[in-house]
Amino acid sequence: MKIAIVTLDGFNELDSFVALSILNRAKADGICAEITAPGETVTSMNGVTVTAQKPLSFVKDADAVLLGSGIHTRDHINDTAITRELLLDPERQLIGAQCSGVLFLYRLGLLPATITTDTKTRPTLARTDAIIEDRPLVAQGNIVTSGGCLSSSYLAGWFLAKAVGLDKAMSILETVAPVGQRSQFGKQAREIISKQLDVPAKRPLYC
Repeated sequence: MKIAIVTLDGFNELDSFVALSILNRAKADGICAEITAPGETVTSMNGVTVTAQKPLSFVKDADAVLLGSGIHTRDHINDTAITRELLLDPERQLIGAQCSGVLFLYRLGLLPATITTDTKTRPTLARTDAIIEDRPLVAQGNIVTSGGCLSSSYLAGWFLAKAVGLDKAMSILETVAPVGQRSQFGKQAREIISKQLDVPAKRPLYC
């Protein structure tokens, strides 16, 4: 599974780097997640500049796409140079969006009828017909949304569970659990992720 982690200027480090680290712990199972950006480098909300591993055009070839959040998301969703590269296909791809990254789903006409997001983004999406739930992870068909920076581990776990199965995904997530909390963290992650794995796409799927 090739995973594009869409990472744009002003990105939230927790969204991109946590997912990158967790997902690539399954390389032996054929998982390969890569930082995907419009230019050769991209700078985070806290001034960390990294080299992109893939160009934004990689999105159309990826098996899964993760749309992270950032301080400039509202500008990015109105940038046609970016949005025209986001050729997302929920029939073929797994698509995840975290916090303000959900705004891309809205802009692209792919917003599920039931979602979650962070508290800052919620008022904008409350104007749509989508039902916004107070949960860290909400899936509908092949699209999953997450809310809150630390939900990135659950989002990565959802992708893993879809690719290699829930048990293997949980064993990978437990490797990043705080010492002394492995069992507790694993149990909570399993409960959250397992409920979102086989959620059928509602009709109509998109708002």
